[in-house]
Amino acid sequence: MRIEIWADVACGWAHIGKRRLEKALASWDGEPVEVVWRPYQIDPSAPARAVPMEQVLRDPVADEALRACAPGLSPAENRARVAGIAASEGLGEQWGSGYRVSTLEAHRLIALAYEKGGAALQDRVVERLLRAHFVEVRDISDAAVLTEIATDAGLAEAAGYTGTTALSAPSGTTALSAPSGDSARTQAPAGDAGDRRAPAEGGAGPQALIPGTAAWRALPGAELTRELLLIGKAKGVRTSPTIVANGLALEGAQPPETIAAFLRDAAGHAPRRLPAEVERLRHAESLLDQRDPLGALTLLRPLMDEHGDDRSVRMLAARAYFASAQLNRARTTLESLVTESPDDSYARHLLGRTLQRQGRHEEAAPHLTLAAAMTPDYAA
Repeated sequence: MRIEIWADVACGWAHIGKRRLEKALASWDGEPVEVVWRPYQIDPSAPARAVPMEQVLRDPVADEALRACAPGLSPAENRARVAGIAASEGLGEQWGSGYRVSTLEAHRLIALAYEKGGAALQDRVVERLLRAHFVEVRDISDAAVLTEIATDAGLAEAAGYTGTTALSAPSGTTALSAPSGDSARTQAPAGDAGDRRAPAEGGAGPQALIPGTAAWRALPGAELTRELLLIGKAKGVRTSPTIVANGLALEGAQPPETIAAFLRDAAGHAPRRLPAEVERLRHAESLLDQRDPLGALTLLRPLMDEHGDDRSVRMLAARAYFASAQLNRARTTLESLVTESPDDSYARHLLGRTLQRQGRHEEAAPHLTLAAAMTPDYAA
């Protein structure tokens, strides 16, 4: 049974949850399991250069956001509370994040670790990153720190770390954002880098890895990381950590006995297995429903390359083009769909709306009229 942990290595509850999962698995007597870490970002807008947490905590907006995470506690009190929980799990007496960091590059390294060495190597890399962030209080977005961890894991060459301390891709992140916590309703521990309203400060520096655009996406594992982040969003992952097994999900760093009970339930669950292409199409549709048409197009790209004649793929792409204001592409795709199936009222309606948005009202009118005649709801 595969156990996926969707989590962020800048999330304190992910560190605590890892230990609790390990305790649950120590007494597991069911089928063999494979634990795979998947990317999730609690703070996708974090700056390229890490910001010391003491600086973040001086910001009034950040202070307000952190207080909302733990009503009745100050940020300092909540940090002490979570540090106490971490100590009780054997993570050390001196524990806590010292920086607000971007973790996109760390997630790339984690994804590469699984691709190159399987679950065991990936676990070593995740453990090392968590320890660096929370115990050693190091900046895990820094190229030197990441290069050290990659080198220790035998991944430096595979990751593209050639001994330099910077990559030159311009900054940019995906649009995921959500709380994290020790339950489905609890956000990231105060002071952790998971507060959505924490200020975006800092910028690129000679020691910073600055992931996000074309140059970064050309690196090994970068596109995979971006896709996995979108898949997590499409699946409804909304907190760090979230454990997923056999189609069931458990949110938060739950106690070992709760995790063990969840795994027993998951082991007895037999979800319907869909072809990979169908799953990808459904994930893309989920992103479009969540108003992320560019994310939907990212997941659709391989399907468009391999199954470009499939009507479902083309229709979903047309909807995503329309929603992202790529109107020429939407029009071209919809015109071919309408030509092939003149009685497809939805394709005709969307083509009419596309032409309207392009200011081509005379061309739009007959399509809108025919669509309304076939489906009266489109007349509204």
